[in-house]
Formats: sequence, structure tokens, C-alpha cells
Amino acid sequence: MNMVFLILSVLIWGTLHSLLASLKARELARRWFGTAAGRFYRLAYNLFALASFVPVLAIIVFTPDRQLYLVPLPWMVLMVAGQLLAVAALVVGFLQSDVWEFIGLRQTTGSLSSRGGEMLTSGLYRYVRHPLYTAGLAFIWLMPLMTTNVLAINIAISIYVVIGAWFEERKLRHEFGQAYADYQKQTPMLIPFLRFGRNK
Repeated sequence: MNMVFLILSVLIWGTLHSLLASLKARELARRWFGTAAGRFYRLAYNLFALASFVPVLAIIVFTPDRQLYLVPLPWMVLMVAGQLLAVAALVVGFLQSDVWEFIGLRQTTGSLSSRGGEMLTSGLYRYVRHPLYTAGLAFIWLMPLMTTNVLAINIAISIYVVIGAWFEERKLRHEFGQAYADYQKQTPMLIPFLRFGRNK
């Protein structure tokens, strides 16, 4: 029962997170707050996402937990090495996608996006359409110590990532049109070299 409650709490947070990231939410913000919404929406969205995750963390902390398994040596070393590679991929992915724009600080200056309307298809984006999501999933599932709470959170985050990626791709198709549709046909969504993740 505790696992279900944890999964639901993360999924509720993730649903709210995805809804606020939608084009409709941004358009509504522009109607309410005018042009300033376009400059500050991303930053406010990220700050709200962090603040709203605090109650979820509190639920995790105060939910009774128990160990499921601990991967022994030398396999533990391999899993930790995989986590370090995932962290490196996250850093590279953030740098490639422009950290300041991702956070929302670049938009507050009123300057144009560094992407300049260009679609990212190089670097890590050659192998998967969402390298940050891929690296994040690799990191959480390569944890050598697994508990009931960690398992519940991992399941919820994995569900959220897949759903969130689908919503994000709707926005990207809207923004880039046929160019993104062609990119979807050539590049897997989350798992490199997997044909199943490509849109037909």
C-alpha cells in the first residue's frame, strides 16, 4: 500500500508538471500576464516544480522502508560506473541544450533563444531524442541498493518520463513540423539503437 501511495504522489506531481509545461498553459499565462509571461514562464515553471516536489520528498522520508536487495561486488562497481556515465551524459546533455535556457534565465533578459529555432539532432541527440531522460532513467535503475521506496519512486519516475516525453514531443512537432517528424522516424525516443522507439 505504501508503494502505491508513493507512486501516486509522484505521478500527481508529474501530471501537474506536464500540464504546466503544455502550450495551452503557456498561452493562458500570456493572456493573464501579457508579454512578460513569455520571458518569465520557464523560470517560474522550474521554481514551482522544485517547490512542489518538497511535499513528495516529505512523503518519501516518512514512509516506512525496507531493503529489497544489495548488488554484491564486483557487479556493484559496474553499476556505479554506469551511474557515473549517466551523470556525465546528463552534464553533456544540459550543456548541449543550453543550461541557462533550460533553467529559464536566458529568457528573462529578453534575448532570443540560443537554439534560434534550430532543432537539436547532433551530439547525444543523434542516438536518442531525449538523452536527458535516458540518462536519468539509467541512473535511477542502476542503483545497487534497492528498497521498496526507491522501487516505487523509480517506477513512478519511469512512467512520468515516458508520458512527459510524449507531451514534449507534441510541442516539438508543433514547433518544428515535418522536420521533427522525420527526426522521429530516424532516432529512437529513449533507448539508443532500438528501432521500436522510432515513429513510423
